[in-house]
Amino acid sequence: MGFSSDWLTLREPADRAARDTPLLQRALALAGSDPVVMDLGCGTGSTVRTLAPALPPHTSWRLVDNDPELLAQAAEAAGPHSSSHLVDIDRLDQLPLEGVTLVTASALLDLVTEDWLVRFAAILTVPFYAALSYNGQMHWSPADPRDEWITEAFNRHQRIDKGLGPALGPTSVQRTIEVFEAAGFHVVHAESPWRVGPDSEELQRAHVAGIAEAAAEAPAEAGAEAGAEGKAESARAWGETRMAQARHTESVTGHGDLLIIPPSATEPVVS
Repeated sequence: MGFSSDWLTLREPADRAARDTPLLQRALALAGSDPVVMDLGCGTGSTVRTLAPALPPHTSWRLVDNDPELLAQAAEAAGPHSSSHLVDIDRLDQLPLEGVTLVTASALLDLVTEDWLVRFAAILTVPFYAALSYNGQMHWSPADPRDEWITEAFNRHQRIDKGLGPALGPTSVQRTIEVFEAAGFHVVHAESPWRVGPDSEELQRAHVAGIAEAAAEAPAEAGAEAGAEGKAESARAWGETRMAQARHTESVTGHGDLLIIPPSATEPVVS
C-alpha cells in the first residue's frame, strides 16, 4: 500500500477543495485547546497543511506512515512540534495513541479491511476525522458509453488486497459508519466529491491513467466469461480517449468525509 510523492502532490489541491468545511470545523473543535493530532497514513503531509493553519501554533503532530521518504516530507510540513513514526498501520499496538486528542486520515479507509476497522474501533477513545474515502461513484462530462463499465471494473479493483487484506474500496464509507456505530460511536457523514475540470489537465490525465490501468487489471465479474485480455485493451482504449479529451473534460469522483465521535467525548459548539 503506497503512493508516489508526485501523485500525492498533484492531487492535494483537489483534495483540499473537496473536504466538507462544516465537518472539518467540527473536527478542529474536537481537537481541543492543546491539540495532539495523530495522522494515519500521513503521506507527504497533506492533512497537516490543510488543518495546521486553523489549529494553534503549538499543536503537536504524530505522523504515521510506512514510507520513510513520505514521512520525511510530512515532518517538514509539520515543523518542530511533530514526531515521526515509521509504522505499518496494521500494527495497531504500535500506534502512538497515548495523549492524542484527535486522529486524522485522508483517502485511507477505502484501502483498509473491515477487520481493521473493527480492531481500530476497539482501541479508539478520541475523535477520528477520516476524509476523502472513495464511495464508488464516478461521473464524466462529456459522457462516454464505456464510463459505467469502467467504473464497475475500477470498483472491483478497489476491493483487492492493498496490503492489509481485501480492501473495503467503494464500500468504505458505509461500512465504516456501520462498524463504528455498532461499537457505540456517533458518526457524522458528509459528501466530499472530488471535482476535476479542464483547468486541471495534468491532474485529469493522471487520474484517468490510474483508473484505466486499475480497470484493466480488475478481476473478472463473478460468473463472467473469459476475455480478460480484450477487456484490458478496452479499458486502456477508454483511458487513451479520456486523456486526449482531458482539457475539455469535467469529472466528479464521489468521496465521503466522516467524523467519528466516541461516546465519552463532549462536542464543543462551533460558532
